[in-house]
Amino acid sequence: MSEINIPRLDLKDYVNGTAERKKKFSDDLGRAFTETGFVTIANHGMTQALMDELYAEVKKFFSLPEELKRKYEKPELAGQRGYTAKGKEKAKDAKVPDLKEFWQRGQTVTDGDPVKEQYPDNIEVEELPRFNEVTLEVYQRLEKAGRYLLKAISVFLGLDESYFEDKVHNGNSILRAIHYFPIDDPDALSPDAVRAGAHEDINLITLLIGASADGLEVLTRNGDWYPVKAQVEDIVVNVGDMLQRLTNNKLKSTTHRVVNPPREQMKTSRYSVPFFLHPKLNMDLTCLEICIDENHPKAYSDMTAGEYLDERLREIGLKM
Repeated sequence: MSEINIPRLDLKDYVNGTAERKKKFSDDLGRAFTETGFVTIANHGMTQALMDELYAEVKKFFSLPEELKRKYEKPELAGQRGYTAKGKEKAKDAKVPDLKEFWQRGQTVTDGDPVKEQYPDNIEVEELPRFNEVTLEVYQRLEKAGRYLLKAISVFLGLDESYFEDKVHNGNSILRAIHYFPIDDPDALSPDAVRAGAHEDINLITLLIGASADGLEVLTRNGDWYPVKAQVEDIVVNVGDMLQRLTNNKLKSTTHRVVNPPREQMKTSRYSVPFFLHPKLNMDLTCLEICIDENHPKAYSDMTAGEYLDERLREIGLKM
């Protein structure tokens, strides 16, 4: 399918490369983000051992008894910290909730930044101290990789390389551990029920550590669903709605979904850990002037990241 451009890029080319290699990385990343909105990234700063341990700890958490997990559910936080049970989140305009439960860790502010007052505290799992430590380390490493990717995007767009830096430093980013739980009785399942309904991400960019099973698909320009597969050690990165909005649709926030497995595999679990890189709530998402011209008139109203997040959380059922 020739319209699909999901290249495999090496982040070391941007972080430690020559000027030529940095430019090529930036150009290749920008081209993919304008065409399909997805890339896979190698050498992102995490070891395979860390990723393996992360998934081991995530499986331990979701294997805890239901009543124990619910101890960590805080509905007043709209799913932004701690545990969110089955049947809560749905894709925008979906008829039924996604077939999943999840855990979210947010920003840990350590430098006295007053933005700390805007964020709820992270919730620690008493029964699994290593779960808390590993998710924090993964959060910090993915945040660092994400900041490099945003620098490369800034260069591609013709902005100063550090354009996003003050906006994402201590940003409202989220690390989400997802359990797509087994379906014991597929016949009782609603025909509309899927692991994750067709949706676009809310944030600037998403960095996804390879899922434990296939299922991720992106919607092509031709209206076909195309499976995304990354090498085990790589991460998948895609554009979110905030970046699409900021760039007046120059960079594409592509619709994607997680489909149900074949019937014979319905009784198995799937685990996934995306990092949603958000800016601070006060970031102005007004379309960049450099992305507006006669052929591309301004497509969006002015809005802050916080206002947009609030709107979207209501649409997906996490906030009333």
